[in-house]
Amino acid sequence: MKFVVSCNLLLSHLQTVGRVIASKNAQPILDCFLFEVSNNRLQITAADSETRMVTAIDISDVTGSGAFAIPSKTLLEALKELPEQPVRFEIDESTLSLLIFYENGKYNFVAQKGDEYPLSKPLADDAAKLSIDASDLLSGITHTLFATGEDDLRPIMNGVLFDISPKNITFVGSDGHKLARLKNLSAVDNAEAAFILPKKPANLLKTILPRETGKVNIAFDANNAYITMEKFTVVCRLIEGKYPQYNAVIPKDNPYRVTVDRLNFLNALKRVSTFSSEGSNLIKLAISTNSIFITAQDIDYSTSAEETIACVYEGEAMSVGFKGAFLIETLNNILSEEVVVALADPSRAGLVLPVENEENEDLLMLLMPMMLND
Repeated sequence: MKFVVSCNLLLSHLQTVGRVIASKNAQPILDCFLFEVSNNRLQITAADSETRMVTAIDISDVTGSGAFAIPSKTLLEALKELPEQPVRFEIDESTLSLLIFYENGKYNFVAQKGDEYPLSKPLADDAAKLSIDASDLLSGITHTLFATGEDDLRPIMNGVLFDISPKNITFVGSDGHKLARLKNLSAVDNAEAAFILPKKPANLLKTILPRETGKVNIAFDANNAYITMEKFTVVCRLIEGKYPQYNAVIPKDNPYRVTVDRLNFLNALKRVSTFSSEGSNLIKLAISTNSIFITAQDIDYSTSAEETIACVYEGEAMSVGFKGAFLIETLNNILSEEVVVALADPSRAGLVLPVENEENEDLLMLLMPMMLND
């Protein structure tokens, strides 16, 4: 079997799908890329035990067809050192000896049989289907992924919820301390359904989607999802179980509303949080008429910082504490120039909302407060 392919084209696709491959695999063949040659197309697959990514590129001067697996790390390192040029693959299907010829030399590999590579799990006959713009999917994942959990004891929280209804698609991420919810009002489906996309495929999509255009087709059942884009397909195992009732924890009436310039607030928090306690990372916000007094201290090292920024606020003076890293993360994932911080009292969840939402979007961030000693 022989074929010729552009070095840079092959490398770029290998680097993208190669993000799926785990550092340690129970099955050694999952350390490889699966190459499948048919007609003038090369299909490339990379996988771990729960996620796989598939892409295809054009090839030329093809002789024969078939499948073989090639060690991913060695191939990537070899191709990275080559300038753009056509490279020729020749594989002896009886010995699985693989030669890659380039302008001034060749590489010699030993491949593995392609039929030893694990197959993807088929979807159930009653699988649900969803079509969504690539930009809408990217926005939903980007605004919620940061809020997802890392707790192995609560795996249900370690992914992004897709809550699908005839009116909108709602994306939710939460770890129990912070929550991000994005409603996309233009992405609708006739049926009601839901699934939880794990963190790893969500991160893969976050990387791929900026280069994709058009519609993304998602087919899913209770266990698996097939996410098909123009250039790539991601197949993954879903997180099983029922996601908590996220709407129940969102306060309906937080009467104290503070409007503040997002970047001014964010930069002040970054400066002050450097001096917070390493253990608690507590930031105190003392809110009074048209100003926020931001303070942090680390008693163990006798360090502290304080800063005052302007805001728009007419209510009663109040103080509330938040974990600095969570508040900074939240503000980093809002694009609006100004945000509204909506509060009720220092013991109840606070909301961070953009003053201006993107078109057809409704974004809400929630943060649980930290107790203040004073």
